[in-house]
Amino acid sequence: MGIQVYGFWRSIASFRVRVALRLKGLPFEEIPIDILSGEQFEPGYEAVNVERVVPTFIHDGHSVFQSLAILEYLDEIHPEPRLIPEDAKERAYARSLALMTIADSHPLVVPRVRNHLARAFGADAKAIEAWGEHWTTEGLATYERLLARRPAAPFALGAKPGLADICIAGQVVGAHFLKLGLAPFPAVAALADRCFALPAFATSHPFEQPGFKTASAHH
Repeated sequence: MGIQVYGFWRSIASFRVRVALRLKGLPFEEIPIDILSGEQFEPGYEAVNVERVVPTFIHDGHSVFQSLAILEYLDEIHPEPRLIPEDAKERAYARSLALMTIADSHPLVVPRVRNHLARAFGADAKAIEAWGEHWTTEGLATYERLLARRPAAPFALGAKPGLADICIAGQVVGAHFLKLGLAPFPAVAALADRCFALPAFATSHPFEQPGFKTASAHH
């Protein structure tokens, strides 16, 4: 059966799962679900994921959703290279760094939130962009403070990239979407550069996906 990922080129959560699979060297097929046009709400996809979000990870016919749960599942079925440390304190720190974007920053800028701002409050495109910039910047600033306290060496938890780096790189992808400069966040920028120098991160970037190239061709 192998591995299938229902994702979307622009989805930062899909980016996280792509990177993890490539760091582990696991081949996968990505099935695009256009979350900007609302394809996730169509009955066909709801049968795959009742939360109606991407990504959905299918392994041997078993389905897992939510990027953090998928990354933890990958570590359990294919332990090497590890994404989440063995040590309890380090594992908690890695998850804390991950949840900073997964739970605090990124959920505030996803399509369903942007659409609700427009519908419920009449926010125009400029207001919605300012909203996205605010929460993306807040996330970057928090990571910058954390990396100042415990510098990357060379990755967030030491010698090899893992869960925390994948999530911080995803936060930086959000900044790329908004064309936000990273000059105020030098530690984050340096860590992201080290991540995107690795093929697993570089090939997973939204701007490297076939869907982005198709979308760009249409504009």
